[in-house]
Amino acid sequence: MGFFALTLNAGLSLMGIVLIALLVYVGSQILRRDRRMGLAYGVVRALSSVIVKIFYRVRTKGIENIPAEGGVLLLCNHVSYVDVVILGVVARRPIRFLSWEGFERHFLMRWVMRTMNTIPVAEEKAKEAIQKAAEALQSGEIVCIFPEGHVTRNGSIAALRRGYELIARRAGVPLVPLAIDGLWGSIFSFHGGKFFWKMPKHFRRPITVVVGQPYVATEHATTRYRLLELAAEAFAMRPSLQGHLAQDIVRGLSSKAGQVVLIDRTQQRRPFTGAVLWSLSYLLAQYLKKKVKSKRVAIVLPPGVGATVANTACLLADKIPVNINFTLGREQISSCLSRAEVDWVITASVFQEKINEKFPHFPWGNQVIDVADFLLKLSRVKIIWWVLGARLLPSWILAKLCGVPVEGGNREAALLFTSGSSGEPKGVVLSHRNLLANLRQIEDADILPSRAFLLTGLPIFHSFGFTVGLWYCLTRDATVVTIPSPLDTAAAVQAIRDEKITVHVGTPTFIRPYLRRAQAKDFASLEWVVVGAEKLPEDLATAFLEQLETPLLEGYGITETSPVLSVNLPNHLDETAPQGVWKGNVPGSVGRPVMGVAVRFRQVDSGELLPPGEVGLLEVKGANVFSRYLNDPSRTDEVLEQGWYRTGDLGRMDEEGFLYLSGRLSRFSKIGGEMVPHGLVEQALLKVLGCEGQSDWVLAVTARTDAVKGEHLVVIHTLDIDSESVRVSLVTAGLPNLWIPKVFKKVPKIPILGTGKLDLNTLRQLAQG
Repeated sequence: MGFFALTLNAGLSLMGIVLIALLVYVGSQILRRDRRMGLAYGVVRALSSVIVKIFYRVRTKGIENIPAEGGVLLLCNHVSYVDVVILGVVARRPIRFLSWEGFERHFLMRWVMRTMNTIPVAEEKAKEAIQKAAEALQSGEIVCIFPEGHVTRNGSIAALRRGYELIARRAGVPLVPLAIDGLWGSIFSFHGGKFFWKMPKHFRRPITVVVGQPYVATEHATTRYRLLELAAEAFAMRPSLQGHLAQDIVRGLSSKAGQVVLIDRTQQRRPFTGAVLWSLSYLLAQYLKKKVKSKRVAIVLPPGVGATVANTACLLADKIPVNINFTLGREQISSCLSRAEVDWVITASVFQEKINEKFPHFPWGNQVIDVADFLLKLSRVKIIWWVLGARLLPSWILAKLCGVPVEGGNREAALLFTSGSSGEPKGVVLSHRNLLANLRQIEDADILPSRAFLLTGLPIFHSFGFTVGLWYCLTRDATVVTIPSPLDTAAAVQAIRDEKITVHVGTPTFIRPYLRRAQAKDFASLEWVVVGAEKLPEDLATAFLEQLETPLLEGYGITETSPVLSVNLPNHLDETAPQGVWKGNVPGSVGRPVMGVAVRFRQVDSGELLPPGEVGLLEVKGANVFSRYLNDPSRTDEVLEQGWYRTGDLGRMDEEGFLYLSGRLSRFSKIGGEMVPHGLVEQALLKVLGCEGQSDWVLAVTARTDAVKGEHLVVIHTLDIDSESVRVSLVTAGLPNLWIPKVFKKVPKIPILGTGKLDLNTLRQLAQG
């Protein structure tokens, strides 16, 4: 007879058994307490442990890095007001926390703080708090401090206050960094701008605590890097990242079955609900399963319903979509198709005709699926049947009917080719894990608020257009409005006005013409525009704010990082914040890294790790970072080392955690031993020529070999200028002699890629000619 049967026969109810087990557990926790902390502390810790086990699933890594005895100062990111409870439960020794003295104004909080023996901190009594913390550490206790000094308002790690260094040095104890992940978005965080008053999304929310190696207080410069890396490691351990992207898509479309998810404004306005998109995608997926044997499928389509259904169908059929940059030359496109081992191409006959007119001899191959024709020929009965399925059946049944795997993890989910600005396009293999991570990072950043109306014209072969313009709105509570080309300014302005767009994404080159076409009333609904892919000119940001009353928020991403790495966020006014505002953006920066991304900077030549503030080569690490280039292990090894990706960008990080980019390493020239940035020379040229604010590229700087100084600068331009007088003006403006261009060459047009970026490869060829 089993234990439960015996106890029941003895007259104990099931509830009684549970109560006894609970009392035994609480009693054991009380007996394990540190005698210096008192009985009340033992009771509170035991009850906290029970509550945590009920409501959270906590995992730890590196907990052994907290010494078993002796004083140690813990440094932790501050995501929510539950951080203290989680850390108090997972640590094997009692922790004394530094906490804001203002909490003691509330009776209950005062009792808790005194029971937990916290060390109160007030600005006017900072020295007293530092002394108490140092004494506790010298007596062999563990003290924990949140160096940001407040709970994060946007998920990012803000400026670190330096008091922890003084405490550690005075006490002569090591620092142990740790990071908590999983509480951002909970009711105890400020996600969405609200604390507590929001619906919980999870019962037994998964939480991860990662503890790093001890280090000494003299290494302050590395503290931010350490916290970011631990936070990224904790983020990467989220169980949801092992899922399959198609599962998220089915879940998203099912939850929005009756809601408009996509508005296609290619020729006429066509809204599509989640149920309709599911139905069309499912039927195309079944066709692909029967017809296409290869694992990858090429897609040549502009943003809109065709591209959305084609990409979704590929994932539902467990195929890999390969969105082809149709603006590349024939040889490059043929190379991409060949390397991807693609047999089938999905397009639309109308778009195919346009491509053939603009790019003759496009290598379509013999196996082409006309998605528009396929959708038009579908039986209405079948469409309605699966629309009803999306409305009536739970998402897990829909996914099962379609045969979508439960896990995707590190399997290839998509293949994107880079722009090829500096050579042959590289095939970037992105996994389900990469894309799921970046979608979560974008959501956590809150740059696309719930129920946002997003306008995009970015091509699907563009990594931002792929992740944000396509998958984000299918898997989250947002609606996407598409136009076929980002160059169609009139269509973009009309869409913003008619659809009451709240967020727009684009590049500075694509949105500058809005200043001529739009008025402030057209953009009345627009909260902000997220820009990237190139440096945001200061004059453009100022003009947008003054003329169109719309802020531009600069972000940064790379195809290899799925792509979003960092983004500026709106500032939040709050009388409790330092200077009355929680800072989310700084002009000239590309924002703070999104949650789950670690960054560091190395000296270009020596590889030495640089402290915040110094310019170096940017390296990033996170679950959103790709794992390999397609069939190119040598190039992969050049840029990836132990999970760290060398971006090829030069930049720095300030004390508040904001990133600043100086330019691509490929856009620097080493002249006479000095690194000369092409971008800054271009800015100086535009200024002396009076061409600032031009919507089109009128000049670009590149370089060619110089027998004496290694390289010299070449200006490729479309202007009628006197090169000698320009050189004199640059010298007068204060440019160093090494920065003065040696050669000026006029061309009919500056070479630009379809993504809006400079074609650096063609630019160098022009310079050599």
